[in-house]
Amino acid sequence: MSGIVVNPAVSCTPAQEITADLSGQMLELDEDDDLEVFSKDTTLTDGSLFNASMPTSPASMINQFEEDADDKDIFVTVDNPESHVTAIETFITYRVLTKTTRSEFDSCEYEVRRRYQDFFWLKGKLEEAHPTIIVHPLPEKFVMKGMVERFNEDFIETRRRALHKFLNRIADHPILSCSDDFKIFLSAQAWELTSHKKQGPGFLSRMGDTVRAVAATVRGVRNRPEEFTAMQEYVDTFSQKITSLDKVTQRILKEQKEYLEELKECGPAYTLWSGSEEELAEPLKGVASCIERCCRETEGQVDQLSDSLVPGLHEYVLCTETLKAVLKRRDNIQAEFEAKNDTLANKKTDRDADSKDLGFVLGSFLGKNPEEAKRQRQQRLDLEIEELKEEIDKLENKMECANNALKVDWARWQKNMRGDIKAAFLSTAERNVDYYEKCLAVWESFLLSQRSDLSAESSREQPLDPQETTKDASPQAT
Repeated sequence: MSGIVVNPAVSCTPAQEITADLSGQMLELDEDDDLEVFSKDTTLTDGSLFNASMPTSPASMINQFEEDADDKDIFVTVDNPESHVTAIETFITYRVLTKTTRSEFDSCEYEVRRRYQDFFWLKGKLEEAHPTIIVHPLPEKFVMKGMVERFNEDFIETRRRALHKFLNRIADHPILSCSDDFKIFLSAQAWELTSHKKQGPGFLSRMGDTVRAVAATVRGVRNRPEEFTAMQEYVDTFSQKITSLDKVTQRILKEQKEYLEELKECGPAYTLWSGSEEELAEPLKGVASCIERCCRETEGQVDQLSDSLVPGLHEYVLCTETLKAVLKRRDNIQAEFEAKNDTLANKKTDRDADSKDLGFVLGSFLGKNPEEAKRQRQQRLDLEIEELKEEIDKLENKMECANNALKVDWARWQKNMRGDIKAAFLSTAERNVDYYEKCLAVWESFLLSQRSDLSAESSREQPLDPQETTKDASPQAT
């Protein structure tokens, strides 16, 4: 099962040889975004190709490969969104490029196209196979009407980055990256992936899992370990703080965009005014020029907020929901384990209870020997108890593995989260310093030029010295 092999003649070689080979190849490997909308958009009925606003960077993935070749053996890039129009829907597919030196792959390079529902399927399969591992969140599937224009390039670019990060988080994970579903997602052609999806559990099996999860949620857990209670409290607090900060940052971004639009209208107004004020023409044109330059800097600041800080914060808003779901799944495993233990205890109580009279009544009613009825009942209970013990042993191992996996992944998630948020804050701080310094320099230059003009005018208009006037008059008197 394999996707489009970019270079079938090349066999998997050591990282050094691969690196040398890649340096001579040019691939369009920019990072793009995904969107799925279940209604037609007449502007896209020609099936035209979406081009991201940023320029492509063919060497980006190659450079990444060369720098980290000793530590990383799989690289994934999401780019090149294309629109597809059918009778009932309009959707976007994305190119997924993969380079790897892993032996389980049949080739070193793959190129496939995926739509949003394929990413969603992959996330679901990973969570199903690893219920207490934190799978990076996907961007929201749907957009509220009126929030953004459908198929807006800026929105698609933001979504593309999120999908690119989603796959690379999986590729960097020591467990998730080894998943067979991840391998199939990266390498299988579209029809192969569709066929593989159909091999999953049936409806009744999924319904049974849902019923068990609901039952476990209703029962709850009695003796949750303190460390997981602390995790739950941390997630609740973190969710409140990051959600509040996300809302404030989005509001600031909105106000910055409104300020930028008004600033763009302000400059031409000064230029127009200068045409009717001959004496103020130069200062007015100077102010218009300063505003125009500040507009360019403000655009850069707005782009930084849109591309870095806002997506970074919102990503971890979505992460909080993922964390809550992971902790809930862990609790469900423990609740199921506790329920089985309760059932086992009840069975043992029934077996050890004095059921002589009950056996006599039932045996007499059925025409059986009371002792035989009691013996059969004891045998049945013994069999059920042994089966329960086996199930409990499996559940205990499952719970232990789930707890250990969550502990390790929790530390990994916290490290990534702190690094990401710190990087976003530092980037914002650097951009703000640069923005205000440049705007300050613009207005200081204007003030300096105006003061120089005022000094020159003042010197021209200053009256002559009285002594010089007397000297000039003396020759005339003589």
